[in-house]
Amino acid sequence: PQVATMGIDIVHKHKKLHKRTAPASEDPYIRLLVKLYRFLARRTDAPFNQVVLKRLFMARSKRQPLSLSKLIRFMGPHPNKIAVVVGTITDDVRIHTVPKLKVCALRLSEGARARILKAGGEIITFDQLALQSPEGQNTVLLQGPRKSRECFKHMGAAPGTPNAHTKPFVRSKGRKFERARGRRKSRGFRN
Repeated sequence: PQVATMGIDIVHKHKKLHKRTAPASEDPYIRLLVKLYRFLARRTDAPFNQVVLKRLFMARSKRQPLSLSKLIRFMGPHPNKIAVVVGTITDDVRIHTVPKLKVCALRLSEGARARILKAGGEIITFDQLALQSPEGQNTVLLQGPRKSRECFKHMGAAPGTPNAHTKPFVRSKGRKFERARGRRKSRGFRN
């Protein structure tokens, strides 16, 4: 006798249908790095190269800048390794002493570059990194805080619902703006 097996009803609502296979940027230097890391990702088994390639494809809003203070904090347990950032490293005036660092990044702000070099550090490019560690040996792959953009404050549960800390789109913050219903007991309810 034939036994009918039930199919699985997969919800496709949140499925991401598109994945970048090339950068949208027309920057020739990014395009050359993509060529190089496409080759390395194909010819080596190292996941490092695949991650770097994927990050080179990313939009600039996804390649958030990493501050010098965060870089120092993340590199504390790894003193002799290369910090790799597929993005920008920016200066942080709140930091007074910069340790000796070896850094590989797409861009460095003028201040960050000067301070790293003054501390006896070294700054290399991604093509130099490919020669020094083609499989990502002795590297620490870092990225900036991706959700630090202002738009993410507005995402989440609807503003005004219980325990939601989502920022509402309000013209201004003050006495006259969104202070009545839902904000105090005497006007309907308070969340």
